Amino acid sequence: MVLGKRVLQGIARSQFVLKGLSSSKPKNRSQLLNQVGSSLGFQLYRTYGAVPNKEFMFRQLFDNRTYTYTYLLADPDTKEAVLIDPVIELVERDTSLIKDLGLKLLYGINTHVHADHVTGTGELKKRIPGCKSIISEPTAKADIHISHGDIIKFGKYQLECRATPGHTNGCTTYVWHDKNMAFTGDALLIRGCGRTDFQQGCSKTLYESVHGQILSLPENFLLYPAHDYTGQTVTTVAEEKTQNPRLSKDLNQFIKIMDDLKLPYPKEIERALPANMVCGVF
Repeated sequence: MVLGKRVLQGIARSQFVLKGLSSSKPKNRSQLLNQVGSSLGFQLYRTYGAVPNKEFMFRQLFDNRTYTYTYLLADPDTKEAVLIDPVIELVERDTSLIKDLGLKLLYGINTHVHADHVTGTGELKKRIPGCKSIISEPTAKADIHISHGDIIKFGKYQLECRATPGHTNGCTTYVWHDKNMAFTGDALLIRGCGRTDFQQGCSKTLYESVHGQILSLPENFLLYPAHDYTGQTVTTVAEEKTQNPRLSKDLNQFIKIMDDLKLPYPKEIERALPANMVCGVF
């Protein structure tokens, strides 16, 4: 494999940081390890990179138009896979990757009804026989409606569904306990969170959801959001507890922060919401 210049630079920086681990104080080691991730992980993940492990498959894919992350998870033994938050304009990319890897896509999963892009689940179902769509009940049309505590199985793995409303009333976080990962949708972003001023949003509900269902996970869990606008790819429970400028505050402070945002509506909301209510099928 030929590595690009940015990847090689990331590796060099990572090797430099790793030299300091053995001599650093314990409290500084997590910061050093995060530098390794930011140096190396960004380039690898943004180019169809994967966690290099023979026991499972993981891809973090990116839409540079809507800043949306799509996640492909699979069991390499059974080839069964799930795809979280696909984007309709990139279904060709996703189906090609699934075919190249020899995977059987069981489910196209949405974390919520998106307002900034049209989901690709409906188009995936047309192209991949047997693929079913999943979303929380009763937010939109889908083959399978899930509720809090439900389990989604693929191969020897499973995702736990955790209701995390507040950004919308149907937001769901999918927790992969086996691999210490959680896919948070728009409920929790890296150093941020989803807006709460439309789609039955509620700041109090979002705060309680994130603290009760996401930040209550072990501190070493990796958190993967549905969007990022600054080039970051992943965070941790430990980081967001202390570094999130909104959710590290108390409830009253959080509500005031959200009330003061005054954000414009998403540009594609009039197109996206109606389509996403019917699984992205116009």
